[in-house]
Order: sequence, then structure tokens, then C-alpha cells
Amino acid sequence: MTTSVRRARPADVPAITALLVDALSRDPVAEWLVPDADNRLDVLHRLLAVDVDHAIETGHVDVAGDWSAVAVWRRHDLDAQQWALGDYHLTTFAGQAAPRFDELNAAVRSYRSDAPHHWLSWLAVQPSYGWPVAGELLHQHHQMVDRTGHPVYAVVTTEGARDLLCQHGYRADLPLHLPSGPRLWPLTRAGRPIPNNSTS
Repeated sequence: MTTSVRRARPADVPAITALLVDALSRDPVAEWLVPDADNRLDVLHRLLAVDVDHAIETGHVDVAGDWSAVAVWRRHDLDAQQWALGDYHLTTFAGQAAPRFDELNAAVRSYRSDAPHHWLSWLAVQPSYGWPVAGELLHQHHQMVDRTGHPVYAVVTTEGARDLLCQHGYRADLPLHLPSGPRLWPLTRAGRPIPNNSTS
């Protein structure tokens, strides 16, 4: 399956936020974070709108041409700006769910490397589509990352996302377990060595 892909623009923030909220509203980790369904949509929308806006400005966000899928990427190195969702945003937007967001962030930070890498923050597909539609988003970003030789890290919340990433060269590590909550699947795509074209 081939899907047209384009880089997101600031005007796309509302549409991307809506796509992510729709995809994540029934996610097992989102249900653990905010058990109340109505409050969950509100919390997710507020947090994701900030995160997507910041990612478009400082990271890399790709959308499928038919809006079936979105991928949000971050670059982690010494020169990269701080990611947007800090303690202030969690306290302000997550309310009573903030402690669980802290637990989730702690679990993710325990896996993320301090070495330069790219990070797949979000990968979501419209509920009526299957995971394969996101494959072209992965392929295009991997082509760009491979020019740097950097690895890519991700932590996903479903087996479907885990299996898709494994099909695209990621290696799944042992699951992370949230306190009294669902599992997370951490994955790594090793960096591709940059060819040395010099001749001796």
C-alpha cells in the first residue's frame, strides 16, 4: 500500500489533534491515565494540542494525504529544544490525572537514551483504517534519519503498533509495566552507519 505523505503545517494543528484524540480515546494506556471517558477526551485534547503545536515548530510531523494517519517525531540531541509537556502543562491540563502522567513519563524516560536519536512520540491511524497505512510515514522518516546515522526509539501502547514497527526494522525490548496499569512496548531501530565515500 502506498500513501502520499506531507509534512504538517501550523494550520494543521487542530486536525492532527482531533485525529490523535480520536485514535487514543480508546487506547488502554489513555484509559488508565484518565479513567473517566468524558474527562479523557478533554484532557487529551488540551495536552495534545500543545504537544502537536510544539512538534510542528521544533520537530517533524508527517500526515497521510488522506488524513488516515499521523506520525509525530522529535530529535534528541544536545542542541534540541526542550519538549513541550512539562510539569506546568501536566498540572494545568491533566488535573487529577497528573500523577499518572508523571508515572507514564517516568517509565518512558527509563528507556529513552541520552545519546542523540530520533524519537517517535505519536503514531496514530484513523480507527476505520489498519496499521499498515502508517507504513509510508515510517518509511519516509527513516530515509531522512538514515542520512544522520542516528537510531530511533519509540514506546507504544498496543500490539498492533509494536508489530508494525517490528516490520520496519525495530527491535522490541521487554515490556514496561505501569503501576497497576497496562504494558508499554519499547522499541529501538538501530542507526544505519553513514557510508564513508572517501578514497584512500
